[in-house]
Amino acid sequence: MQTGSFRMVSEEEQAMRSKLEHLTVKDHGPVFGPCHKLPGHTVQKAKDELNETDERRASSLKDLRAMMKERAAEGDDLAKLVLERFGDKPDSLLLRFLRARKFDVVRAHELMKGYVRFRKEYPELFENLTPEAVRSTIEAGYPVVLPSRDKYGRVVLLFNIENWDLEEITFDEILRAYCVILEKLLENEETQINGFVLIENFKGFTMQHASGIKPAELKKMVDMLQDSFPARFKAVHVTHQPWYFTTTYNVVKPFMKSKLLERVFVHGDELDNYIKEFDADNLPADFDGKASVADCQAIATKLFGSEDTAL
Repeated sequence: MQTGSFRMVSEEEQAMRSKLEHLTVKDHGPVFGPCHKLPGHTVQKAKDELNETDERRASSLKDLRAMMKERAAEGDDLAKLVLERFGDKPDSLLLRFLRARKFDVVRAHELMKGYVRFRKEYPELFENLTPEAVRSTIEAGYPVVLPSRDKYGRVVLLFNIENWDLEEITFDEILRAYCVILEKLLENEETQINGFVLIENFKGFTMQHASGIKPAELKKMVDMLQDSFPARFKAVHVTHQPWYFTTTYNVVKPFMKSKLLERVFVHGDELDNYIKEFDADNLPADFDGKASVADCQAIATKLFGSEDTAL
């Protein structure tokens, strides 16, 4: 009897794995709101890529809680902040950090330290950080959240630099919007497992942009993408960049670890691979796709509810 049940499980796993190789946009749940049930293939992906099983989840949560106490007791300031911030929080919140670090408890704890460090280092990003504070930035499209996931189940964040006026919306305000969006969307388990991908259209990148963005701001952006959020940033795609983009990119590169560098794809105007990766039907027209341009007000409403909810 034992072997029969074992074979059934592995056949099911094989079926899920082959499903993972032929996914489409329709195989995933919604971007906004909670995930009511993880698709079977996503559970399989979590097992294969993140080492997640029911047993591993339970033991890692226990170990992580123990480590939080131990490290704080040893007197590490950041570890104390971690315990203060997360000690009484539910397992679901700690699970985000474990998933982002493939259930390696030590690395998950390091990420929690990175999370509190980022907030300590850049308090200006987090002062009065309410949905109201960033709503107008998101309604202006900085950034845009695509309402459906890509074929790999990732959330797609779009940034079109063309109409961005640095005087009107500061770099910090945009980073604040990203911080709120990341926190909000990471409530969804599919997003915790599948991660995010960023697409940046640099067609309208001007000399003013290039000279107006300070190296310290660029470092802040890289820090956000690196070791500061329990998010899997799977790729950053840059399109239509002018020649002087290289200068800006060279300022950023020294702050980037090899893992992030390997995930940056700079396409220029050669878009075959980019279109293959995302499918033109799902991309809005201002990102070289066939879908209509995103309705940023509708996206803000999906993220935060309608503005009248307070009435």
